Amino acid sequence: MHLDDLMWLFLPVFVAGGSMLITYYIMQARMEAALAHERETLAELRAIIDSHKVQMEERVRATEESSKRKALDDFMQDIRIDERSYVRESKSVDGARKTMVMQERLFFRNIPLSNWIEHEMVVEEGNGQTQLPRESVFAPAAVTTTTPTQITAPRQPPQTSVEVTRLIDQDAPELGPMVLTPHAAAFGAQ
Repeated sequence: MHLDDLMWLFLPVFVAGGSMLITYYIMQARMEAALAHERETLAELRAIIDSHKVQMEERVRATEESSKRKALDDFMQDIRIDERSYVRESKSVDGARKTMVMQERLFFRNIPLSNWIEHEMVVEEGNGQTQLPRESVFAPAAVTTTTPTQITAPRQPPQTSVEVTRLIDQDAPELGPMVLTPHAAAFGAQ
């Protein structure tokens, strides 16, 4: 065989091999271009999904805050304060005193949450016309019309309520024993 025959015999094989290589590289380039296009589309979709995710998280957070605010507003509407007031008059040796007493109590619906809290405000203070007479410097037992040997010393003012009770029992035995409670001073007892 001649060289020309061999060349004609192997030429189609070389052409087929070359076309196969060219086709392979062209298809590889097309696949890379398609893959790059798909990656670009995927990146755009991921960005859109991320932005939607951020928007949804913000919406959920805003919805939670508004529901918490609404729940707190509803709770605060159920809390109320009851108020009552009256005038308290107290008379003592020094004079009369009028105070305005305002009491407040906290409620949740119909359930009291606290005890009554008092606030006092002095309305009128001063010497009234109906003052009780003060105890004289000279006690009735100090001035006596007996013999000079029975002169008694003036009594000292009592220091405690027990001493007051003893003195009352000594001065007025016909009344019987008297007991003063700690609240007696609040009602004007002396």
